[in-house]
Amino acid sequence: MTTTEVLLAVIAISVLVMAITQIMTIRAAMEMSRRIDRLSDQMERDVKPLLQSVTRLTDEATRTAALATRQVERFDRLFGDMAARIDETLDVAQAFIQGPARSGMALVSGIQAAFTAFQGIREASRRRRTSRTPAGDEDESLFIG
Repeated sequence: MTTTEVLLAVIAISVLVMAITQIMTIRAAMEMSRRIDRLSDQMERDVKPLLQSVTRLTDEATRTAALATRQVERFDRLFGDMAARIDETLDVAQAFIQGPARSGMALVSGIQAAFTAFQGIREASRRRRTSRTPAGDEDESLFIG
């Protein structure tokens, strides 16, 4: 064997080793690809129900929030109407009470004015009597008889 043949044999063995290495690398890559594919399928099977549950929960939360919003708006309208009715009722009650109260106060003021007038007449009558009585007494005391 000559050196050329030895070098050719070394090149041939090196190429063979490289080919085997490449085949093993390709085989390992294919095996890894299958594993990744199986893992992806398993994750899809495991995660899909979870995502469906999350979607259902989100839909339910949205529906509940909309229902709560409607209930709050309804509650707000109810209390707004109730407050307006209470205001109207209080206005009517106030008018109902104030009308007779004003009339009653006017009646009391009229009676008080009448009493004051009668009292004034009595006082005037007393003054006239007292003013006549002392004058008459003076006349009698001056009368010699």
